[in-house]
Amino acid sequence: MTKTVVVMQGDQTGQELLDEALRVLQPGVIGFEINFETYDLSLENRRNTKNEVVHEAARAMKKCGFGIKAATITPEEKGDIGSPNAILRREIDGKVIVRTGRRIPGIRPVAGAYAPISVVRMAVGDAYGAKEWREGTGLDEFSYRTETIDRKTCRAVSEFSFRHAKKMNAKVFGGPKYTVSPVYEGMLKEEMDLASKKYPEVKYEPQLIDATYALLLSSAGDAMVIPALNRDGDCLSDMVLQMFGSIAGAESVLLGFDEEFNTETVMVEAPHGTAPSLFGKNVANPMAMILASASLLTYFNTPEATAASRAIYEATIEAVSEGTRTSDLTGNATTTEFTDEVIKKVKTKLEVWATMQSF
Repeated sequence: MTKTVVVMQGDQTGQELLDEALRVLQPGVIGFEINFETYDLSLENRRNTKNEVVHEAARAMKKCGFGIKAATITPEEKGDIGSPNAILRREIDGKVIVRTGRRIPGIRPVAGAYAPISVVRMAVGDAYGAKEWREGTGLDEFSYRTETIDRKTCRAVSEFSFRHAKKMNAKVFGGPKYTVSPVYEGMLKEEMDLASKKYPEVKYEPQLIDATYALLLSSAGDAMVIPALNRDGDCLSDMVLQMFGSIAGAESVLLGFDEEFNTETVMVEAPHGTAPSLFGKNVANPMAMILASASLLTYFNTPEATAASRAIYEATIEAVSEGTRTSDLTGNATTTEFTDEVIKKVKTKLEVWATMQSF
């Protein structure tokens, strides 16, 4: 049965890189058809529809279970249409965002980081969407903010972290500042401890968030999965990806779950923004969007999609290893040239693997 994927178009370089990823997902490359259902989430169309197009895309993604999204512009002006990501996360009941830093061949990592590090953060709540206000005047003016987290999201983060760590043979490491905030941040720590008992085969090293940052910079390179609050995870994932050479070197995955915390809805994207300074120059790195497409295929749970996903991952990393690199990775390849190389390698791998199956 042909899978349907909701394609959410975006802005500037974000849209250019989405187009590159979709080139890799064509049947002539991966060997099977995907039905793409496209929605225009550009800033102009979001304004024209007063965000209705975002709601339509979210409903379609909830129905089919899969989505791939380009980076979009979030206007800064108060009263404008705001961020589409907040709407998408809310409507598909997205609980977890996963970003994995991994070694990029030929690129020197920071602090000896060579084993994969996945940051598993809350997708909702915490500092984002909090009510803020001020009271008083002059030097007696005070700022206030109300933040909330819920146990279901804490459990989703913890449950997925241990399942993911088991899958990648990693340890669950880090955590919130539960000593300072035992009621608020302690809720995530409680769920982490509970999950550790459920998965005793997974190594568990809880740390306070400040110690997590410090220890990452002195790590010998163990594979890690780091559960985090929304704000902590946002900051932490950017740092982790940059430790491996570039924020454009890894995908971002938003997950919604059923009542048993099995994956129900998947939306993939690049973790970076629209990079307006690179728009139209054919120099931006498409690696993150291409890896996002590979990640999406792993959730199809079919042999052909699994093979295609592996081929895309390997081809992308090999392209960099063999010297096809964009300028952010000290190379001179264009966006198009990088994708062309990945496509060539994917085709070759799948052809060879198909031949080897006869032996």
